[in-house]
Amino acid sequence: MAEFPIVQCAWSTAGEYCSARIPTLHQWCAQSTSEAVIGGVTGSLKEPLTLLLGRYDEAGDLRMVARTTPLTTAVRRELGRQLEPAGIEHPWYGRHFSAGWGTGGELEYSPVRPDLVAEFVADTAIDAGRYRHPVRFVRLRDDLTPQETPPFTA
Repeated sequence: MAEFPIVQCAWSTAGEYCSARIPTLHQWCAQSTSEAVIGGVTGSLKEPLTLLLGRYDEAGDLRMVARTTPLTTAVRRELGRQLEPAGIEHPWYGRHFSAGWGTGGELEYSPVRPDLVAEFVADTAIDAGRYRHPVRFVRLRDDLTPQETPPFTA
């Protein structure tokens, strides 16, 4: 059986390092935490499977920046109690998003009122303002308003 090299993964904000055996050479997996507005969900509103996260651009438009990994059952239930459906005034009403990088499928989602802020952990791979890989939900940020999240930058 092949022995894979140990790759150091940097967790940039905390300065901690982890080691993992993965089939690649000299790869850095830098990760950081950030915040974004919850703009939509996949699955049901009462028990969402994943979150669609957005940030406001200079014009005040909510732009999608990330999709989370699947949420745990406890998080699904907690968020399901706080999420509210959005109407036709939602900035993403009628919008279609790709199901994933390089796929032709469309993501089925439900827009929610964009008034909750989520903290997430992500790697630093960003393309045109969007995180290339799914991000991991950490917690709701009740201390932040949607206008206090980092702005969308392409």
